[in-house]
Amino acid sequence: MSTALLPGLERILFTEEQIDQRIREVGADISRHYQGKVVKLVGVLKGSVFFLTALARHIDVPLKIDFLGISSFSNKDGAPGVVRIAKDLDDSIEGEDVLLVEDIVDTGFTLRYLLQTLAGRAPNSLAVCTFLDRNSRRIVQVPVDYHCFEIPDRFVVGFGLDYNQLFRNLSYVAVMKPEKSA
Repeated sequence: MSTALLPGLERILFTEEQIDQRIREVGADISRHYQGKVVKLVGVLKGSVFFLTALARHIDVPLKIDFLGISSFSNKDGAPGVVRIAKDLDDSIEGEDVLLVEDIVDTGFTLRYLLQTLAGRAPNSLAVCTFLDRNSRRIVQVPVDYHCFEIPDRFVVGFGLDYNQLFRNLSYVAVMKPEKSA
């Protein structure tokens, strides 16, 4: 897909080149940390697929990959909802060094739920890597061990992030026009 700005998008926040460079750096950091170990990347569907795939290519230690899917339900707009696992892991993580891979960490509610759930499955270690970190909206403090970019409190799409299931396939991250994301 070209880098031309599509209708509904305000501006490009991170280019394909910036994303690639930052993922290479984070992959190198992860490789150093897990040297001599096998790391299990656990991607959170659907948004993390693009990031996890790119990240895995830049990790130089043996790795395994698994996925889980989540659903969240809320009675009010903007209110934290109830999170549940819609698609569980295919394999056990007991005794594994697990790196949870997210597309974005926002309020922290979903990540807290995932960390509590996965910690109860007795991994050897459990860390978090997110593509985007919107710390300005954090309500629940959660550990983020690796992140590629911090972003402002704006609705963004691309590189796995969507709006109504659209825009995931953009090779860049763009800010949506306010009237489109409302």
